[in-house]
Amino acid sequence: MPKLSDHDLYQLSEHLASCLLDRQWLLASAESCTGGWLAKCCTDIVGSSAWFDRGFVTYSNRAKHELIHVSSTTTEQFGAVSEQVAIEMADGALANSSADITVSITGIAGPDGGSNDKPVGTVCFAWAQKNSAITTAIHHFSGNRDSVRRQAVKIALEGLIKNARD
Repeated sequence: MPKLSDHDLYQLSEHLASCLLDRQWLLASAESCTGGWLAKCCTDIVGSSAWFDRGFVTYSNRAKHELIHVSSTTTEQFGAVSEQVAIEMADGALANSSADITVSITGIAGPDGGSNDKPVGTVCFAWAQKNSAITTAIHHFSGNRDSVRRQAVKIALEGLIKNARD
């Protein structure tokens, strides 16, 4: 797979900005393994304050619980890298912001931390909107830490664009 460039992510962010501005929607993100990279991509766009409300960087389980109210029972039962946690992250970002749409990203970027059940490169996503069902996805990316994180930001942006157009 060719390297996903900053320019590629910038173009997706511009496309997302257009979609959100058309709908007059605000976005909030809840990120773990990407450490705020999605929020950075969004705020690289001039005028992003018109459509980007806030980003939650909830790297630790404690931060997930304190900032966006992910249940400690959920993280204990399913692990921080799970669809269930991604759902609670997206829902928590929606509840704790002015956003109309949210995305959450939680995964194992590596090089350590993987297991047989959840190898390095496993990333879970959830997209939430007011008055809509939450959608989720799990991806298994290859490559180094940087590559996994770039791919995760790309998938999050593409999912936001899809949800903002539907």
